[in-house]
Amino acid sequence: MKLYSYWRSSAAYRVRIALNLKGIRAEQVPIELMRGQQQATDYLALNPGGTVPTLETEEGPILQSLAAIEYIEAIQPEPRLIPEAPFEAARVRDLALMIAADLHPLNNLRVTRRLQELGHDQQAVIDWMLHWMKRGLGAYQAALPQGTRFSCGDAPSLADVCLVPQLYNARRWGLDLSPLSRLVEIETLCLSLPAFADARPEVQPDAEP
Repeated sequence: MKLYSYWRSSAAYRVRIALNLKGIRAEQVPIELMRGQQQATDYLALNPGGTVPTLETEEGPILQSLAAIEYIEAIQPEPRLIPEAPFEAARVRDLALMIAADLHPLNNLRVTRRLQELGHDQQAVIDWMLHWMKRGLGAYQAALPQGTRFSCGDAPSLADVCLVPQLYNARRWGLDLSPLSRLVEIETLCLSLPAFADARPEVQPDAEP
């Protein structure tokens, strides 16, 4: 498999974590978003949306991070990222989608660039991002079950795979995390695991100083 990725993409970060947790090796192909490589003709032929990540498999490309993770889960079920029990699986997906569907799309590069094109300055764009991060992460924390080590149990799940990259973004843009102490605890526990630590943006082959 090949993973078309960008070191700071939180969506690509999710897939890197999942691959590491499953012990699956994938060749990383850097796509430099800031230089517009996602709009190159050959990449658009692979992913018409011009986004990362793309997980290229023998059967074809998978264009969305959560779809890629569900595929990885299907071909390598252990360790499980989505529980078998229907309600527990739904709860994990609830939390994952609070980030991947509700929060992250409001803060991605296409949105922030469009805000700038509409005349908003950099500080206004940062304020926009911080507003949605504060709201989204606060809701995530409020929805967590009680008495678990990770977001939904005593082992990492799809929820944690989505949470850790979003907290990286939150720190990058200066969000005050003091009201989110439970999330920081979970993040610290996750990053103590090699699968999470080795997926961090700053240790990727295309990372910039």
